[in-house]
This record gives sequence, C-alpha cells and structure tokens, in this order.
Amino acid sequence: MIDPRLQSLRVLRSHGTVTATALALHLTPSTVSQQLKQLAHDTGIRLLEPNGRRVRLTPAAEKLLEHADLLYAQWERAKVDLAALEAGRIGDLRLCGLSSTISAFVAPAAKRLREEHPGVRLRLAAVEAAEAFRMLESGDADIAVVTPHDATPQPGDARFEQHFLVDDVEDLLVSVDHPLAGREGVTLAETADEEWVGMPACLDQHQLLLSSAAAAGFTPDLAHRADSWTSMSGLVCTGFGVGLYSRLVPVPAEHDVVRVPILGHPVPTRPLFTAVRRGSAELPAIAYGLDAIRKEAARARP
Repeated sequence: MIDPRLQSLRVLRSHGTVTATALALHLTPSTVSQQLKQLAHDTGIRLLEPNGRRVRLTPAAEKLLEHADLLYAQWERAKVDLAALEAGRIGDLRLCGLSSTISAFVAPAAKRLREEHPGVRLRLAAVEAAEAFRMLESGDADIAVVTPHDATPQPGDARFEQHFLVDDVEDLLVSVDHPLAGREGVTLAETADEEWVGMPACLDQHQLLLSSAAAAGFTPDLAHRADSWTSMSGLVCTGFGVGLYSRLVPVPAEHDVVRVPILGHPVPTRPLFTAVRRGSAELPAIAYGLDAIRKEAARARP
C-alpha cells in the first residue's frame, strides 16, 4: 500500500486546510498534522507555507506529489490486475495431456479459452501420463488429461483430483488390401496370428495392447515399432502389420488404411481423466480450463 502520509498531502492539496483534510480522510486533525510533520522530517523538505487562513504546498511538495500521483495511479492499476488475476481473467494456465488428446480437444479447448479470456496466457504440452503427473506435482502444469495405468497415480490419490472425461475407444488399423479391410467388425482374437505395430514408447498405449491381447487369449507379435500415431499408420499402410488406433486421432489422408471396429470382448479402450492438484479445481482460471476441456471432449467423442 502507498504511504498514507502521501495520501494526506494529496488530499490537503485539494482541501487547503488540515481540518478539511482530516474530515475527508476520517482522521483527526492532530493525526493529519503528525503525518505531515513526519513526512517533512523523513523527506527533509518543507511541505507547507501559509496562505491566508489556509495553507498551500511548497514547490518541493508539488514535485513530491507528481511522483506520488504516479505511484497511486500504478497502485490502482495493480489492484485491477490483482482482481483480474483472482477472477481468472489474466494469468498463466498450463495444460498438458496425451498427444491424442491435445489435437482432439485440448487445443480446441485452449482456443475457446483464448477467445473468452484473452488475458489468460496459455501453455500446452503433449506428454505421457506419468510425465503429466510429475508436471502437476512440480507446478509445471495446472491441468492434465491422462489415462491411469500401472505407472501413474490412481484416481483417489491424495495429491490429485481426477475426474472421468471420456472413453477413447480404439479400432484395428489395417492396410486397404488386408484380408480384414472389408469387414464391418472383427474380434481381437481373430488377430492372434498377425504381426503388430506397437508403440512401446507410449506406455499407456503399449499396456493397452498387451492387456487387451491377453484378455483375448494371445500375446501379440510386436514385429514393428512406431514412435507416433503417424508412423504407426505409415507402417500399417505399407503392409508392416496391424495396429490399435485411437478414434480420437485422424488417419493421415495420404495413408491407404482402414479402421475396423473391434467387436466382442475386449474392446480396447483408454479411459481419459482430467487431473489437477487437489484443492486447485476451484481456482477461476483452472475452473474455466476444466469446463472448456469437458465441452470440447464431448464434441470430440467418437
């Protein structure tokens, strides 16, 4: 807060007497007099000179108030910024999530936020679920979109609030000339003898393939490895195996591949959750972000 002695001097400039100044500031005249004496002592300048029954400011006091006026104007702007920050209208909001979710609905949610709250500075990162939780805990992210697996905190962990968002259903991806390409659906057990394109660097996706195949009664032959959805599609379209492919992720237009729905049990599915630090969900900017992500995820739901 700005020095109240400067405020007394500013008001005295307008009212001309200590009594009127005290009345305007809801102080006693003796309090105002003491403030002015102390200010004169601390600055080493004479502040007032007689002007009939009133007093007027000396040139040194006028110069002091030029600076005080700037300080008070800046203080008012600071209060506006602090109120906007408290209301979530300005500030930083850091979002992270699985690569499939970033393009599908996190980036569209960020676009919505940027339009509705232009003072909020947004930061986005595509990361694996385990890294997303590390970023939340360290304060490098405010909202994450994750899928829980063996290497991540589970819903109910005391450090985070996690809420179900949407199921990310996956299809079998095959080349256009594959024998299964013309099928309206296929059980996972029918792919037991296929070569697979895996994504072992994507731990949740890798675990999904292994657990789904195990539930269908086989161990997949991971003949080929991809490091992204695009590279998986590229390997599949050139005949190097089949793969599990998220319905949230578009297939590159130049790849001659077909999505075949997986029927029966199991249907490979990644449950997606929003995650925030426990207790932070009610902060305005984070609440706006969660709301935008929920709305865009509903739109993107296959």
